[in-house]
Amino acid sequence: MSRINADTQLERWIDQYQNLIYSICFKLTNDYFDAQDLTQETFLSAYKSLAFFDGRNERAWLCRIASRKCLDYLKHSSRRQIPTEEQLLITTPSPHPSFEQKMMEEVVRQELYDCCQKLKEPYRQVALDYFYHELEAGEIAARTGKNLKTVQTQIYRSKAMLRKLYRKEDLFDG
Repeated sequence: MSRINADTQLERWIDQYQNLIYSICFKLTNDYFDAQDLTQETFLSAYKSLAFFDGRNERAWLCRIASRKCLDYLKHSSRRQIPTEEQLLITTPSPHPSFEQKMMEEVVRQELYDCCQKLKEPYRQVALDYFYHELEAGEIAARTGKNLKTVQTQIYRSKAMLRKLYRKEDLFDG
């Protein structure tokens, strides 16, 4: 893509998605100034990665970059209380989630599903059941006829594999 087209694309994204990206960043950081900085970093990262973008679902792609920028920021900042990725996923949903919240949850769930699909069996199914479908280890053992300890070990190993996948994708998203 030529520089002029890339600049035009960036301007269009900023005009169209700036409020959405800012609201995601603000929700995750709860700080006006940090959210502004992370919003700018999100668009800069998208601009730099434009050559790798397939052109599909730009909204989800930008939301994913924003959420990862925020998670990285929270992990590496010197804040009093740093939420982990798991804590952010477990947050209690409001009775009337906003469109942005719904969109962000969709992006995170799709990302989790995609990562689970990359695992080899038996870890793929255990990861999907436990992390995506939110079944208890005992339920999985009962459904599959496996020993509970076997299921717990597979959950533990699949969690480590998913972490590795997330880290690889973080490096790619840069």
